[in-house]
Amino acid sequence: MLLKTFRWSFAVTALGLALGVWYGGWTAFGVIAILAVLEISLSFDNAVVNAGILKKMSAFWQKIFLTVGVLIAVFGMRLAFPVVIVAVTAKKTPFDAVDLALTDKDRYQQLVTDAHPAIAAFGGMFLLMIFLDFIFEDRDIKWLGWLERPLARLGKVDMLSVCIALIVLLITSFTFAAHAHQHGGAHADKAQTVLISGISGLITYMIVGGLSGFFEDRLEAEEERERESDRSAVVLAGQAAFFMFLYLEVLDASFSFDGVIGAFAITNDIVLMALGLGIGAMYVRSLTVYLVRQGTLEDYVYLEHGAHYAIGALAVILMVTIQYQINEVITGLVGVVLIGWSFWSSVRRNRALAEGEGTAEAVDTARVP
Repeated sequence: MLLKTFRWSFAVTALGLALGVWYGGWTAFGVIAILAVLEISLSFDNAVVNAGILKKMSAFWQKIFLTVGVLIAVFGMRLAFPVVIVAVTAKKTPFDAVDLALTDKDRYQQLVTDAHPAIAAFGGMFLLMIFLDFIFEDRDIKWLGWLERPLARLGKVDMLSVCIALIVLLITSFTFAAHAHQHGGAHADKAQTVLISGISGLITYMIVGGLSGFFEDRLEAEEERERESDRSAVVLAGQAAFFMFLYLEVLDASFSFDGVIGAFAITNDIVLMALGLGIGAMYVRSLTVYLVRQGTLEDYVYLEHGAHYAIGALAVILMVTIQYQINEVITGLVGVVLIGWSFWSSVRRNRALAEGEGTAEAVDTARVP
């Protein structure tokens, strides 16, 4: 199972490292390896959350996620996305942006860095909404009960997550504007851009997530009533899967923002970035499918909780990086610690349940005459 699920990741790794050696020697080999590890460490929580969504999809759409989805992730987010940022912010054509990336790497890096506030606002708001909707939902299984029980009660207030997200965005935007004015106003004009980008992230979440949830609810209702024909049920399943796939891609894009920006701390070579981050993205996708097929989320029930708390932490970090710089190591460690903690809590829960069942069986055996 492990080899079957990760075989394409292994193949892409071998090809990417070989291309790196051909492109820039063994130094490029090392840079690509570091970038791949960076992407995997920053996106492990992404794999856990994706698995929770992907398990609802058919084997066909899981294959689409691993094929078409990888092309979007590697060539779209890790290669084309930085180029589009430069093209928009510098008012250049995409061809000029690619030429800039290959011929003037320092200028290219600076343009991407200048666009970071808008990127962080969009991604931060999208991820924050995912986190808020998760913690405000009343769930049968609770990890941190002392926190999740009162939050679930608060979640009964309509649109609470949207209100909190907008308050966070307004505070971030005004703080950024005030800080810019205190330091000469160099970035004062970007405060409005941060606000617009954050609202765009919120709208994107509501549209894509809303459509996905709408079709998923309709599919479940049709399966329960069994009133529709097989043909309509199949079409509806396709619609639901398509929007869930679209939701996964936007989610992956939001997770990749910090990886793309953080990669510039290691290299400003667009070719090495695409190869290294692309390899990492492939492993994240394979890991997602592996978690689904192994039933890991069912066995370790708190993993999904830990991943969503990691999403909340990443959302806060992205919003903070609009004004302050935070080392990517901290970003990665926060996610690893939260997921590791939730995994260990799941193991302890499973042990306690097993011991409880063993005790119950012993009592029942003792009662038999």
